[in-house]
Parts: sequence; structure tokens; C-alpha cells
Amino acid sequence: MGTKERRQREFEDREKVFLDCARDLIRDEGLLNLQMSRIAEKSEYAVGTLYKHFASKEDLLLALAAVDTEKHVSMFQRATQWKASPRDRMVAIAVADMIFVRRNPDFFRLGQYVFTEVVWKAASPERRQAMLAASDPIADVVVGIVNDAVAAGELELRDMSAEEICTGLWALSAGTHNLVHAEGVLEDFNVRDPYRLMCRHTQVMLNGYGWHPLVDVSDGAALDALIKRICNEVFDDLCSE
Repeated sequence: MGTKERRQREFEDREKVFLDCARDLIRDEGLLNLQMSRIAEKSEYAVGTLYKHFASKEDLLLALAAVDTEKHVSMFQRATQWKASPRDRMVAIAVADMIFVRRNPDFFRLGQYVFTEVVWKAASPERRQAMLAASDPIADVVVGIVNDAVAAGELELRDMSAEEICTGLWALSAGTHNLVHAEGVLEDFNVRDPYRLMCRHTQVMLNGYGWHPLVDVSDGAALDALIKRICNEVFDDLCSE
């Protein structure tokens, strides 16, 4: 390895240290309490060194969210590679969300925060573009499942595009995450298993789109069996822990 390559590797390794320390501080002290000086202190580097990697705290937060998004993408890709009908694969996307948020509870809090005006506008154009690039494969995966259903004759787009159908499912997912992370709100509504409910609402929406085969959305046992099948066949390593 040449000098240039070695320095680049060292730079990348150091950046990972900064991001890991930031993640630990967010978990222990809260997202809004994160300070660049604390990250430098915890990582045992000078603050100036930290700023050579990230021009601002906002840039660091977007970098952290981009890393988490890549992990999220990998779960969606597993769902789309599953040897099942397009409709079941779309439900597997919802199950992937359910599993991911349970294993990474801070991810969606961070994801919500980085897209607020106060963070997004303060971040550099380069970091914003990197964040969007990290998210693009998610859209590709979900739109691909819709197109598979159309090609199989299981869905007619009618007056909507594949992207517009995905937007409805995205809104359902994002809304569920927002409610889950608003402490006490769903409990007050007596909703005890919001992600199972999200999977059920997904089936309701797919029926509404005329996505075949239509299912009986009142059949809770069938829904539980499908979720279990997805966990066993797609995410066994994540559901068995």
C-alpha cells in the first residue's frame, strides 16, 4: 500500500472512530446534547482534527445518518431478493422496517432530526448529496417491487405511477415511526403493537390499490403467519437473537 492509500485508510478509520463516539454519546446523553467538543474528547483527538473531517456538527449528523441508511438499505435488499410474490415482498419491506427500528431505536430519531430545516440547511451541499445518495437505493428497491407486480399482472397502476404508490406506503411507514417515537402517544390510544398494525395497514393499502392476490385484512392469524414466515425465511439471523 502506497503512502496516499495508507493516509486515506487512516482518514477513513479515524472518521469511523468519530462516528462511533458520536453514536455512543447520542445514546448516553441524548441527540440534542451532542457537542463536537465531547466527540473529540471521547475519541481522544483534538477538536481541530475532528473539524478536518466534518465542517460542522450538522455535517457529522448527516454522515451518521447516511451510514445507518446504508444498513437499512441492506435489509430492504434482502426483502426484494426473497423468492416470494411481489405482494409478500412488499409486506417484507414493512417487516424489515419493524425489525430495523427495534434493533436500531436511535436511527429514526436521527433520521427525523437531520431533515429538519435547522440541520438540513446548515449542512454542506456535499453532505446533503451524500445523504440523498445513500437513500436512493431504498426507492429503487420499493419501486422495483411495484414494477414486478405490474409485470406479473398482479397490479394495475391506473392513474398513478409506481413512485406515487410507493409514496403512500412511505407515508404510512414514516407516520408510524413518528408516532412510535412520540412517547406515550400510542399508549394513550391503546395501541400496543404499532409495527404489527403497520403491517396490517400495509395489507389494507395493497388491497386498496387492487394488488392481487387480495387478502382478508381481518384475518390476524394469517398476518401473523406471514410475518413469521418473513422472519424465518428472510431475517432469521435477526429475529432469532
